[in-house]
Amino acid sequence: MVPCYGEEGNVAVLWQEIRRALELVPVSWELIFVDDGSPDQTWAAIRAVQQQDRRVRGVRLSRNFGHQLALLAGLGAATGDAVITMDGDMQHPPQLLPLLIREWLVGRKVVLTRRQDPPDLPWSKRLTSRLYYRLFSHLSGVKLAPGMADFRLLDREAVTVLLSLREGRPFLRGLVHWIGFDPVVLEFSAGARRHGISRYNWQKMLSFAWSGILGFSIIPLRISLVIGFVVSAIAFLLLGETLYTRFFTDRAAPGWASLSAMISLFFGILFIILGILGEYLARILEEVRARPRFIVSETVGAEVRDAGQPSRRTASG
Repeated sequence: MVPCYGEEGNVAVLWQEIRRALELVPVSWELIFVDDGSPDQTWAAIRAVQQQDRRVRGVRLSRNFGHQLALLAGLGAATGDAVITMDGDMQHPPQLLPLLIREWLVGRKVVLTRRQDPPDLPWSKRLTSRLYYRLFSHLSGVKLAPGMADFRLLDREAVTVLLSLREGRPFLRGLVHWIGFDPVVLEFSAGARRHGISRYNWQKMLSFAWSGILGFSIIPLRISLVIGFVVSAIAFLLLGETLYTRFFTDRAAPGWASLSAMISLFFGILFIILGILGEYLARILEEVRARPRFIVSETVGAEVRDAGQPSRRTASG
C-alpha cells in the first residue's frame, strides 16, 4: 500500500520494481495507491497502471489529508492477510519486500523497518531526529528508535486493531508499537528519489513531531503544572523579599526593572502553558465533532472500509 502526493513520475516505476521484487515470492498480492489530493497527474498515472495490471487498486482522496490519514485509507482498502505500507518516492526499497514477507510467513504479525542514515545526511537532521525520538519515547513510554519508518508489514489481525482505533489524528509509528504483537525490525538503506522533489519540509516535520507527542502523552500538561507551581513559589518568594525589605530593613525595595523582567517572564510562561492547554482542547474538539478522518472522492478497483465515510463514485478499471 503506497500513499502518494505529487508522485506522478514515480507511480509506474514503483509498480515495475514491486513486480520484479515479488515475482518469485509464493504469495498472491495487490498493490494499492492512495492519491492524497496530489496537485499533479498522480491519479492519472495510477489509472494508467491499473489498466495494465488488474492487481493494482487506486484510492483518491478529495483533498490533501496528510500522510498518516492516507496510510489509514490504504489500510482500509487492503484485503490481504498481510499489508505492507511504503512511500511512493522510491526511498523505501522494493527489494526488501521478500524479506518482510518471509518474516510474516514464519509467524511474525508486525515487521518494522529502520532506516540507516546515509553518509551525506545533514548533521542537523540527524541530530533533530535522534533528539525527537528520544523525547517521544521518554514522554509517551512507547520506545521508538531513530530511523523508524512507515515502511512495515502488518498482519491482518494488527490491521484490524489499528482500524478500530478512532483517533482523529493518528500517529501510526507510535500506534504500531503501542498495539504490541512482538515486532521484529529490519534495517535498510534509503534509495534515491527517481522523480520529483520532496514536499516534506521543516514545517510539516515539526507539525508531525508535535502531533505525535500530543497524541501519545499527557506529560506536557503535567510539566505545565510543575512549572506553574515553581513559578508561583518564585513569585511568592520575591513578594516576601520585597515586603521584608520594605518594612524590616533600611534598604530600598527592589527596582522596577527587575520587577518588570520577572513579570514578563511569568506571563511568557503562562502563555506557553495556555498554548499547550489549547492544543489539547483543540484535539478534544476535533474528536467531539466526529468528522470523517478522510473523504474518498474516487476509487478504481478498490473499496475503502472506514466508519462514517460518505458515498463515493467508483471508477471502473
